[in-house]
Amino acid sequence: MANIEKVKVLVLGDSGVGKTSLTRLIAHNEPISNPLWTVGCSVEVKLHEYREGTPTQKTYFVELWDIGGSSSHRNTRSVFYNPFHGIIFVHDLTNRKSLQNLKKWLAEVMSKEGGKGKPVYDEFDTEQFVGSSMLPMIVIGTKLDQACKIRLQSKQSCDIAQDWGADSIDMNCMDPRSLAPGSSSAVKLSRFFDKVIEMRYYKKDYVAPTSNHSDKRRFPVPLSNLFMATETADSPLQKLTDISNGLKQSPRICTSIQ
Repeated sequence: MANIEKVKVLVLGDSGVGKTSLTRLIAHNEPISNPLWTVGCSVEVKLHEYREGTPTQKTYFVELWDIGGSSSHRNTRSVFYNPFHGIIFVHDLTNRKSLQNLKKWLAEVMSKEGGKGKPVYDEFDTEQFVGSSMLPMIVIGTKLDQACKIRLQSKQSCDIAQDWGADSIDMNCMDPRSLAPGSSSAVKLSRFFDKVIEMRYYKKDYVAPTSNHSDKRRFPVPLSNLFMATETADSPLQKLTDISNGLKQSPRICTSIQ
């Protein structure tokens, strides 16, 4: 197990959309009975079979970094971003605003001054970015069982995903059948993880993107400036532990999030 290579995937979206429930379902194939608000970041790890069923099949660890979505933590959560190899964008199908805010999340994680409380979203050209980026992304809508005007919301979700060159999934995170083997959702998610791994380990000219909060310049910038080498001897989980040890403990509020 110690020799299994890994990739890091950020799970981003507004507070309360169901990121914690989603990561639990993906990692353990079971719903979480009593999800809590995420303060800072929590990490789930999934074993994924790259190109399963082919002669090149290989096992990888996929680290799912569930980033707390509270706006009050926006200035500090950037410490959890770097480096990363893919992004799962999560929105609530019953909350149209959470879908619209996905563009802000993309801007925050990739903008030069995102996370510093400055309104860089309007200056960030998402269309130009995704048109030139190799960054693997997927858009997932949650609370499918609760959504009323689901057709309209689903279409908008698909439109955003298509604009970004990504797949989209609508699902109920409290139902383990949502990611049943062979289902369209499971196939799309597996294809996304394969792409993350392929871009990380099999593309010679690819290195992991990083959030650029320390740089004073802003987008748009050439793609060559967006990526930088990220090889390190430290485990991302160890980094998370080190960061957590330096932060004050915050109370976790119990709530029901699907």
